[in-house]
Amino acid sequence: MFGRSPYRELEKKLGYRFRTRSILESALTHRSFRHETPGIECDNQRLEFLGDAVLGLVTAGWLYEKCPDLAEGDLTKRRATITSSAALAAVGRALDLGDHMRLGRGEHKSGGKHRDRMLEDAVEAILGAVYLDGGLKAVGRVFEHCLLPRMISAQGHPDGENPKGDLLELCQHLKLGAPVYAIAAEEGPLHSREFRIEVHVAGVVRGHGCGRNKKTAEQEAALSALRALRMAGPA
Repeated sequence: MFGRSPYRELEKKLGYRFRTRSILESALTHRSFRHETPGIECDNQRLEFLGDAVLGLVTAGWLYEKCPDLAEGDLTKRRATITSSAALAAVGRALDLGDHMRLGRGEHKSGGKHRDRMLEDAVEAILGAVYLDGGLKAVGRVFEHCLLPRMISAQGHPDGENPKGDLLELCQHLKLGAPVYAIAAEEGPLHSREFRIEVHVAGVVRGHGCGRNKKTAEQEAALSALRALRMAGPA
């Protein structure tokens, strides 16, 4: 499905295959590389601008749908938390974007690929690239199934150290039955697998999680479901 490409592992993690891979390449091109490389006309700054706007829109749409009882001020606060700089940088690290970035020599030597701002900008640029290549629905799928679980994970586990147990307790309290975990995808080479888990509550997918093993992915899915249930209430 994803074919041979230097970006095929990244595309697998995103769950999206670019029709025009040059757009993805531009999203991963830092301005320092363009300045130092003859013939390179584009970097990721314009895509970053576009992606920032698209991210705000899809996050607002997701919150509007999942949290029908929240007032405008609370929706704004939740959007700011989900799309914080720290959360975006954590997503960039989880996607190994630093290893894919095209950097100038000086930027590379100074450790630019590890900088939070670099990773944050790259995530936004990739969303801009997905929008240009596949439209808003494609961005929504990448956001919900790839970015959102990692963004939530970056905020830690404020609900405790046992999100699966907390989710089971909440489901029992709400008389929704026990949550059911299912593997949505297994990606990456054998030595570096990544699992994507869905958790179903009362027959509805309520959370997604990603991790290097099933346990971690299930914990992240449980945390995602906990927050969705507490924000939106039972379906």
